[in-house]
Amino acid sequence: MKTRQISLLKISEYFFLVLLLVSFLSCTNTKQNNISLSCKEDNDLYLTLLENKISCSRFNTPEEAIKSASDGGGVMILADGYPGITTQMDDALFKKARDKKLRLYVEYPSYLPGINVGEPTGTHWERAVIASGAFTPKLQKLRILAIHDCRYVPVNIENPDIVIARVAGFDNAVYGLPKETFPILGEIPQSENSGSLMVSTTKLSQFITGRYAPAGAWPAVWKYVLTWLQQDRKIEDLKWTPDVRPSFSANEALPADAENKTLERGIRWYFNSGMIVSDQLSAKYNLPSNGPEPASANPDTTKDWPFGHRIGLKPDPNTPVGDGKLGVMEGFDAKIFSSGDQPVRWWRRNDCNGEAAGAISLAGLALGNPDYVKIGGNIGDWLYFTSPMSLGDRSNPDHPAYGLVGWNDVPEYTGQKSMNGYEVYYDDDNARTGLGIILSAAIQKTDRYDVRLSQNLLGLMRITGKQGFLPDRINQPSLVQKGWKSYFNDTVTNYSPGMQSYVWAYYLWAYNQTGYDLFLKRTKNAITETMRTFPSHDIWNKSNRSRMLLPLAWLIKIEDTPEHRKWLRDMAESLYQEPNGAISDEMRSGAWASPPKSNEEYGTNEAVLLQTRDDLVGDILYTMNFAFVGLHEAAMVTGESYYKELEDKLAGFLCRIQISSEKHPELDGGWFRAFDLKNWEYWASNTDAGWGAWCIESGWSQSWITIVFALRKINSSLWGCTLDSKIKEPFDPIRRQMIPDDSLK
Repeated sequence: MKTRQISLLKISEYFFLVLLLVSFLSCTNTKQNNISLSCKEDNDLYLTLLENKISCSRFNTPEEAIKSASDGGGVMILADGYPGITTQMDDALFKKARDKKLRLYVEYPSYLPGINVGEPTGTHWERAVIASGAFTPKLQKLRILAIHDCRYVPVNIENPDIVIARVAGFDNAVYGLPKETFPILGEIPQSENSGSLMVSTTKLSQFITGRYAPAGAWPAVWKYVLTWLQQDRKIEDLKWTPDVRPSFSANEALPADAENKTLERGIRWYFNSGMIVSDQLSAKYNLPSNGPEPASANPDTTKDWPFGHRIGLKPDPNTPVGDGKLGVMEGFDAKIFSSGDQPVRWWRRNDCNGEAAGAISLAGLALGNPDYVKIGGNIGDWLYFTSPMSLGDRSNPDHPAYGLVGWNDVPEYTGQKSMNGYEVYYDDDNARTGLGIILSAAIQKTDRYDVRLSQNLLGLMRITGKQGFLPDRINQPSLVQKGWKSYFNDTVTNYSPGMQSYVWAYYLWAYNQTGYDLFLKRTKNAITETMRTFPSHDIWNKSNRSRMLLPLAWLIKIEDTPEHRKWLRDMAESLYQEPNGAISDEMRSGAWASPPKSNEEYGTNEAVLLQTRDDLVGDILYTMNFAFVGLHEAAMVTGESYYKELEDKLAGFLCRIQISSEKHPELDGGWFRAFDLKNWEYWASNTDAGWGAWCIESGWSQSWITIVFALRKINSSLWGCTLDSKIKEPFDPIRRQMIPDDSLK
């Protein structure tokens, strides 16, 4: 009996020792699997690790993180001071890490043992490129990533995994890596039994705040880094919600009120973005274009406009919202700061103001908001009766620019230092300005713009040649030198639907209202001659085809013939709408704004969003916005279900991709230029020197998209809304003054 008791005691002691050992090993394993981070509480990576239930501990200093880590554990020293201050490191810290055989990841370091660390350097057109096979199969070598507003410390790392370089391409660097590249991420070999060291020369852990793109690529980067930190642990892809994202997924069912919400948010964007200039913003807006202190890095920048000609920080969100009496600024530039903010183009353009006036006024009717109608009217009043774009030479009956509206209100317009922005005339901008004002006037039930509209229509007609074509752009010195009659009597052709088509639509509307035969005669001839080039000519990219829909639809309204209907149908069918409703961009050999032909060309010209024919991207600035208007008018004019179905599908797509952001209310409700249709996010080749992938225009896209959603809500058309115009009354005497009958002889 005693022997049995002793035996049971020994067994219980054995099991106790086993449990103690298991507990010890479990605690040790937990400690080893726990990542120690030195970072602030709001660091993106730290918060994402917590959200994904990855064991980690945060410390305020590198010393604390290294001290806390178990031998052989993983430690991340993240760049709290980025971009202004590098991460302060020294020999003592690295020695402690080596003594504990840590796997150490350091960002944006001030010092590395035995390696020269250069001064922080910024980027402009450079992007990150995968330079090794470390991230396969998710990310192949030469895959492009965007580390927006990247600042890095130059460090010599052999065989880096990611580099920064100026490369051409959409998803991949199609011409390979250039000779000059700079490491962004890589492992630095250490002596045996002294741990491991991985260095990021920038702050990768700001991937959510800095809106690093494409968002779908970054889980693979972090999976690699975290697996490197803890090689005995299975790491799953991290999941997080981007700060700026589409409103709906590709396959998510849209709620019944989706279009109404899209319209409401699209119009609120004008107010939340700060684009409507207020009295308080005027002091900033009226700063000299060229400023007193040019920045050394770029002769076009100043301390007031540090990111380019009149491109500056976004308006203070605490500034009161304008009421339209000082107009509307152009929109957001495509650059994205490390904070996730974007700079603003502090310009007031004629087209953006005219289009915004129409959009906000119409939304006032559709949403039952009389304040919107009033604000739209204020914008139109500022543009036509106060702005230098309409006054000066443009209001002088003896000047050849009489009736035209200048491109922008910026003195000493960049690129032509001796010329003001309001002495530049784009015919398509004038036309879209006019169409927006016509719409605003109709909603306000006012005729106060009719005189100025008449002058504008006739000012454009005076520079329209006998064949119905205009120069794409005229600078005032040329107009003064040649006189308007030289353009009016010219027989030149100009196959440029992107620059001509909305002028033709403007003229067709004017013919219907005034009966002035020249509007129809010259427009019909120009459309006929242009359609003879369809579809084989290089001009017929999808942007031009989309813009051509509106004049073709309205031509049917004037003359409903089988030929005119065929033209419209052929044009719509040639857009090849995707199943999700989008209209993808395409490559046409020899076309204007073609992709860069070398790495060096990247960012030097205006260009399309794709690099190769395999890239699948939608352009909301140059294509889908205009297709939306054209398809809507085509459906209303013809009554054919074909156009309505295309329009409905496109409406659903635009609802889905509207920007959603709680953190950036200034962007919420807008539409960026580019959308990657394969990966369902905002991404493209950002090579366009003026209007890149992440720009938002207050006119062009934002206005016409919201105009169509408002028209759909009230079940009307642009043509139908404006039928009651009284422009004919002032038009006839102005026509006899501006284009006397003897001018046609």
